[in-house]
Order: sequence, then structure tokens, then C-alpha cells
Amino acid sequence: MNQTQTPWILLDTETSGIKASVFVVELAAQRMCGWEPEGEPFRRLLNHNADMSPEASRVNGYTREILERDGDPPLDVYTDFAEYVGDLPLVSYNLKYDLDSVLQPEWSRLGIAPIGQRGFCALELTQRLLDPVPAGNHKLQTLRQYYRLPERGAHTALGDVETVADLMQQVLRSLAEQRGLSTWDEIVNFAAATWFPSRIAFGKYKGRDYHEATNDPDLHGWLEWLAQADNPRSAAMGRWYLDQLESGPPFAETQPPVTGAPASDSGEVVVYQAAEYATLSSLVADARERLADLEAQYTQEHHAVEVVRSQLFEKLRPYYQKRDELELKISYRRKYLDSLLVGGEEEAEEVEREHEQAQAETKKQYDEIARQAVQNQPLSDEEEQELKRLWRKLVRLYHPDRYAHDPEKQELYTRLTSEINRARDRGEIQRLREIAEDLDGFLAREGLGGLNLDDDSDLKKLRALYDSLQARIMELLETLDELRESSDYELYRLTQEQPGLLQKVADAQASDIATELTELEAEAAKLAEEIENLTGAPNAVG
Repeated sequence: MNQTQTPWILLDTETSGIKASVFVVELAAQRMCGWEPEGEPFRRLLNHNADMSPEASRVNGYTREILERDGDPPLDVYTDFAEYVGDLPLVSYNLKYDLDSVLQPEWSRLGIAPIGQRGFCALELTQRLLDPVPAGNHKLQTLRQYYRLPERGAHTALGDVETVADLMQQVLRSLAEQRGLSTWDEIVNFAAATWFPSRIAFGKYKGRDYHEATNDPDLHGWLEWLAQADNPRSAAMGRWYLDQLESGPPFAETQPPVTGAPASDSGEVVVYQAAEYATLSSLVADARERLADLEAQYTQEHHAVEVVRSQLFEKLRPYYQKRDELELKISYRRKYLDSLLVGGEEEAEEVEREHEQAQAETKKQYDEIARQAVQNQPLSDEEEQELKRLWRKLVRLYHPDRYAHDPEKQELYTRLTSEINRARDRGEIQRLREIAEDLDGFLAREGLGGLNLDDDSDLKKLRALYDSLQARIMELLETLDELRESSDYELYRLTQEQPGLLQKVADAQASDIATELTELEAEAAKLAEEIENLTGAPNAVG
């Protein structure tokens, strides 16, 4: 069955505490069809006539009094829940907790037959698809903030269900499709498969990517030692890492390790820091190359979309401007009438002056948009090639943590990167040229002082830079995806395939706006007549 057609249930619980006996105090669920929500969600409060732990109340906001007032008897809730679920598989962001530790024991305690069937753990799916996780951890609210998902009710069952659904649709779906996971069974098996994080989470190599063992004999030896550990889980982890290395590393080959590193003062052998530095430097270089390509690609496509938008604006400007003028006139004529009836002619005259100012501001805005539209011209093949070269220079400025403890430098860095991003989004290649070709001169002309852009030789900082570059790459990929999913991009794409389409779109929109203008003119005239009847003077507010 295709994943886009498979029905299942996404659920979450809020409980009375974390120690036995745990009671469900809120149960929420959403029927899903593939990656998309389907129909209305299920959400109920349950009254077990039991106390809430203070810790749980602080998190979810529920008290015994609230549950006794708003909650329903558990048997009634689960009867309705069983009808909502049917025999569909159950999924949650921590299935072992919600299903195994909470719901199944509660059903057993209440004498209720199991509801639904076991699906997959959304947390396990997330861990595998977002590895290494750019947000730093897999906590649901952390991911919501990192990926700018809609704000829901944090630490409520329904809010968490909605956030997981957002995460599924906006982040995990594309990653799963990139891996070729297209059926329900493939998703279930992928989420349940043995897996360990690519970044080692403990010990002397904490924070290292196990793939680096390809070029670091000491790290590889440590993984071999781990595979022989007495602890079964540790041994399984070591064997898994070694098995993955045999299938081939995801990174391109880097420089060979530098051997013969000296011993430390304590007599311990230094673990090939030169080799690790060489590896990280190579990975940073690769990440910058990838980031430069993505920045150039985004700049090209974003500019192309803006060109089409500008062309459409030029064709429709008279209609847009007339509509805005009428809407402004109607708004102020209504305000004029309100002021006249309550505050008299003096207040009404002030409204007239406000309207004149608003008219001037609107005209100024249209003139500015028109000026920018004239500047938006398609990029030539030479300019597109130049963009790639410029971005290869500009990405060396990416040092997000370099000045964290120097507020003055941090402000300077923030202003510089903001200027780069503004130039990118406006397609101002000349501005990008100025920055890339002569950074010191640009900073001096802008009165921004100077920055040290050399890579730090400290391994920890270099690793942080690599992680930040990877996070920026993922963020930019998502931004590019958002652009390509927009209606403006779809219009741009279609106009490339159908040269006469833009004029047809403009004609259709002009026709629609013309109809709207007729209605607005009638409303404006009616208000003008009402004002003239009251004041005996025409032309108030336009």
C-alpha cells in the first residue's frame, strides 16, 4: 500500500505523573492518511478521581479540580476512542511510553480490550531521518522552533499531536521520500531497524562522527574495542558502527591521516589530532562548496521569481493602485462619518488631513515598488555563472559562533550577514560583488570595522563550524523547497514553458479587479453622497 494512501492514528497522552500508578488525563489523536491529517481530531479529558502530581500539573496545567469539572469517565472516553480508531495502527512521538507504559496498562486496569494495533514510533523515525540532528536534539518543541513550525499548545496532548503532524508533513516526508521510503511497511521497518546516532554520544570520542573512523585508526580501534564489550548493548553498538563503515562512508575521501603525533606531557598518546583536523578541514571545505552552490541556486531561482512578479506588477499596477486608492477612500470616508457624528466637523477635518497623508504614503510605496520592479531584470548566463563564483567567496564569512563573546564583533557580523542576505534576496549582484571582491574595503565604506575570517585551529571550534554549516545547508534546502512550493514559483515555472501565459494571467486578474473596482466605486460614491447630505459640501475625503 502506498504511504500516501495508508490510514493510521497519530496520538499523544498527558498523564497524572511519571510514577505508578499513572493515569491518562488528556488523550488526543488525529486520523492520518499517509502524511496528511484527515478529518477532525479526537481530544478528551479524563476524570479518574485521582490526584495529580505537582510536577505534572506544572507541565500540562491540569489539576484534580479541572479534571473533575471538565473530564469524562475513562470508560466513556475509551469507548469513543475505540470507535474513532477502529483497527488502525497507532503512532506516537514516544510509542514505548504512550502505548506500552501508559495506555496498555490503563486499558488492562480498566478491563478494556486493546484498541487499534501497533504502528511505528514517530520519534524513532525522526531520529533516523534527522541524523545528525541539526537542531541539537530531537525534543519535539526544539524541532518545532528550529523548523519554524506553527505554534501549538505545547505540553498538551492535542498540541503535541498537531506539532508531530506538522513535522511529518513539512520535514520528515521529503526526507523519507529522498530515501525511497514510499510504503507503510517500508516506513515501519525503517523506524524499527537497529540504529545508533552517527555522532558518538559518550566517552573519549564524544561528538565525533563515527564515519571519521575511516581516516582515524584510533577511532576505528575504539569502535572495535566497543564491539567486544561485555555489555550487550555496547557491543551491538560497536558492531553496528563497524558494519556501517564496511558499507562505505557518506563523505568523500579526505586527506590521509598524519601519523607520528607526539605524546602528551602525561605520557598519553595524542590521538591523531592532526588527522582529525585534516579531516574536519576537508569536511568544512566540502560543506562550504555545497553551501555556495545552494546559495547561488537559491539566488538565481528567487531572482527569477521576483522578475516574473515584477513583470506582472507592471502590467497590473494601474488596477492595483486604483483598488488601493478606493479602499483607502472608503475606509477614511467611513471614519470621517464616524468622527462627524460623534466629534463634529473639527474632528472630521482631521480625518481629511490623515487621508491626504495616507494617500501620499501609498503613492510613495507604489513608486518604490515600481523602482524595484524596473531593477528586476533576468540574469544573463554570465551573471548566473558569476553568482556561483561570488558565493564561493562569500560563504567563508560563515562563522556564526566566532564572535559569541564579543558583542561588538557579533553585531558587526550580524549586520554584514544581513546585508549579504538582503542583496541575495533582491538579486543585487553588484552589492554581492562589492562584498566578495573587497571585504575590507566594503566594511570600511560602511563604517563596520574589521573581522578576522580565518578558520580557527581549535578542533572543537572547527567541529562547531562544520555542524553550523551543515545546519545552514539544511535550512537553505528547506528555504529552497518552500520557494519551489509557492504559487509565485509555479507561475514562474509555467511562464518558462508557455511564453504567452503571463499576459493571459494579467488579463484574467485585470478582469477580476475591474469587477471589484466597480463595486468599490459604488460604495465610495454612496459614502460621498451620505457625507454631502450631512454637510452640504461635496468631495470630503477625496
